Amino acid sequence: MTETLTARVTGASDSGRASIHPAWIFFILAMGGFAIGTAEFAAMSLVPMISHDMNVSVPQAGHAIVAYAVGVCVGAPLIALIGAKASRKLMLIGMTALYVLGSALTSVAPSFSWLLLFRFISGLPHGAYFGTAGIVAASLVPERQRTQAVARVVLGLTIATIAGVPMANGLGLLVGWRWAFVLIAAMAFCTMLLVILFVPADPARPNADALTELRAMRSRQVWLTLGIGVIGFGGIFCVYTYLASIMQEVTHAKPVMIPVMLAVFGVGMTVGTMACAWAADRKMMPTIGGTLLVNAAALAGFPGSIHSVWGMMPIVFMIGCGGGLGTVIQSRLLSVAVNAQALAAAMNQSAFNLANAIGPWLGGLAISAGWGWGSVGWVGCALAMGGFTIWMLSLSEERASARRRAGG
Repeated sequence: MTETLTARVTGASDSGRASIHPAWIFFILAMGGFAIGTAEFAAMSLVPMISHDMNVSVPQAGHAIVAYAVGVCVGAPLIALIGAKASRKLMLIGMTALYVLGSALTSVAPSFSWLLLFRFISGLPHGAYFGTAGIVAASLVPERQRTQAVARVVLGLTIATIAGVPMANGLGLLVGWRWAFVLIAAMAFCTMLLVILFVPADPARPNADALTELRAMRSRQVWLTLGIGVIGFGGIFCVYTYLASIMQEVTHAKPVMIPVMLAVFGVGMTVGTMACAWAADRKMMPTIGGTLLVNAAALAGFPGSIHSVWGMMPIVFMIGCGGGLGTVIQSRLLSVAVNAQALAAAMNQSAFNLANAIGPWLGGLAISAGWGWGSVGWVGCALAMGGFTIWMLSLSEERASARRRAGG
């Protein structure tokens, strides 16, 4: 597939049109990531509006976030297995179409029960989209640039935390939360059209086998890598989820500073994504380990910074930089899951959604136990170090396997 896709990009198409530059394809795939990222993160800020409009409590309205996350966890492996034989382009078209459908239905949900169902449907293509888009992006560049190619796709999601979320939230405040999902559906629809028009066609893979992908998932390295993401990334979500509440309850910041701080986090995530991708294309495993340690240090510094907006800002930026771990984990999975790249890449998104559930849950337990709002930083630090421990196990096993091959 890689050779076919690359040839179609760098050469002329069947109709004789000018060649399509890979940067344009990266942009199209990132646009889809922007739509998905806006939907995922903006939904958190729309919860109060949904609560008021549908006459449910705020905690009940928060179930819409859970429904989406469940959709991601179910859809990621399921769609990857169902589409094992399909072309990557066809998969991208189908997943963006499903996202258009889910978001459009969400905007017209007649009741809260229907809203939960439609949010679940919206979550189904999330993981498989990023998995497939990452594989397509990686196929367009030499192996030494693969992580940076994946990062360009993920960049759409990170930029969504800076621009897409405030845009959707502002639209919700002006004309209602339903129009935010209309906007998201429109962005996903534009992505689908651009994929149809410009992403090079690749052949179906009749020899591909879902059972082969499942057997390849028995690799310990695949599961250790996924474990790094589930545990190590949980610390970031542990702080991000409670950041606005901490600024209100502890920092006593002006309301206008909350979106500013969230944007600082998003900028950090964007910088971290590109920096980690650049480093990983040179030294993959050291980049993962180093990112976890830096993130653990930033999370440990968070409790001491929460009494000052300006003191908190550089710490939040550094915590956001730790978001670059996601791209590196994705690229690592493409290396260790040789015969199950689509499934492993999709499972990566499920792993990060589990992290999105585990981190806030543990942080909430610490707050409820009376340890204070700042305790989320220490919980996050512990999770980052847990991810680092799994990373050490993975590195140790990899080196042992290399020694066995050398000796054999």
